[in-house]
Amino acid sequence: MHELLGWTGSLLFATCAVPQVIKTWQSKKADDLSWLFLIFWLAGEALSLAYIIIDDLLIETTHFPLYVNYVFNFVLVLYLVYAKKYY
Repeated sequence: MHELLGWTGSLLFATCAVPQVIKTWQSKKADDLSWLFLIFWLAGEALSLAYIIIDDLLIETTHFPLYVNYVFNFVLVLYLVYAKKYY
């Protein structure tokens, strides 16, 4: 049961950025996105992923749902940073 909770939560978190990415991709505008917001979001995703990887190595386990969440979000935020810079 707790695995289902983990996967469901991770998938919901991972897809939170999808509507913004779609809107930004379609409109080719990212003016309303704050640089500070994007930088904090990107750093938060990167640091959280690093923490989970290090912790998993230390306790010899794998939290795959969390990897999916953080890697997917990291890629989406990278796109939004790209869009903010080039659109």
